[in-house]
Amino acid sequence: MSDFYNSGGYSSQPHHGAGGNEAFYNQSSYGQQSGGGSGANSQPGGAAGGYGAYDGSTTQQPQPQQQSWHQPSPAPAAQPAMGMVGGGPTKQQATGPSQPFFNPSMATAAISGVAAKGFTNDAMFTEGTKVVSHFLDQGTARLIPGLDLFMRTLRVYFAVDNRYVKRKMQRVLFPFLYKDWARLEDDASSTPTSVAFAPPIQDENAFDLYIPSMALITYVLLCALCYGTAGEFNPEVLPDVTTKCFVTQILEVVVVRGGFYAMQAPCSLLDLFSATGYKYLGLSINMLVGLLLGHLGWGHRGYYGTFLWTASAASYFMLKTMANNTPRVTAGTGPKREFMVLGFAASQFATMWFVSQTRFLN
Repeated sequence: MSDFYNSGGYSSQPHHGAGGNEAFYNQSSYGQQSGGGSGANSQPGGAAGGYGAYDGSTTQQPQPQQQSWHQPSPAPAAQPAMGMVGGGPTKQQATGPSQPFFNPSMATAAISGVAAKGFTNDAMFTEGTKVVSHFLDQGTARLIPGLDLFMRTLRVYFAVDNRYVKRKMQRVLFPFLYKDWARLEDDASSTPTSVAFAPPIQDENAFDLYIPSMALITYVLLCALCYGTAGEFNPEVLPDVTTKCFVTQILEVVVVRGGFYAMQAPCSLLDLFSATGYKYLGLSINMLVGLLLGHLGWGHRGYYGTFLWTASAASYFMLKTMANNTPRVTAGTGPKREFMVLGFAASQFATMWFVSQTRFLN
């Protein structure tokens, strides 16, 4: 032990002929490697680290330089300044933050614009159109694959105003008074191979989804009111009636689409959903009349009396609409065009009967 203190504690100079324990302490302790003549206590071919293997001999033999268990880890590389690599912006900075789905400034501007115009329907339509256009043009809708194209296609079916809604409702409820059922063509958007039609705001014979969707919501709420006045309301009424109507309409659209496929005639699914959705307007009228006359005990009579008119009107409306939107020339091997159009019209009468809710009218 005296040799240990005399050698400076951490000497790396080997002592030949020393015992096993002395050889261990006389090595370079704690992994300090000696370079070739770099210090006072270093010699060429310096000893191994402090925890090197001991061979059990009493004579220390020169061994090749080994890597110590306690070799200091290399210093970490200097990190560049945040946001800068090689003097330029990083990829994260170049990309920029993602655009949020909801823009409060646009919503505030839309509300202010509607308030400035007196909260009229035209003002709300105008400001809503601006918000949707901004939503599409700024690329937010492109974050979801296919949403941009779907919303641009769907936007045409909601391009309505008060004038169109009133005229369209009159045409659906009183179709026997009208003779012009041809749609207006949009020459600016038409091509030699395809024909484009004018939007609903310009043509009252165009298809829209505003009236069918609003009429469906109205009919569901009137059914809930009917159940409530009879003391039989529960929260399941709303989804039950909605599901029944929507599933029935989907099956109807599938059947109509199959008829067009058999005739090898083109058609749009959104057009079919629109054409088959106008019956909800008649159903709402039926339910409203049944509720009003239910207090007099004539609920069923009032409902079915109105049903005869609205169902006949919906069938005639479907007949004239499909007759003017089905190609004149169809496949020679498929079903006859006239029979298919009559079947489409009859489906309105059947589906309106099926989805009627008259259980608690009295």
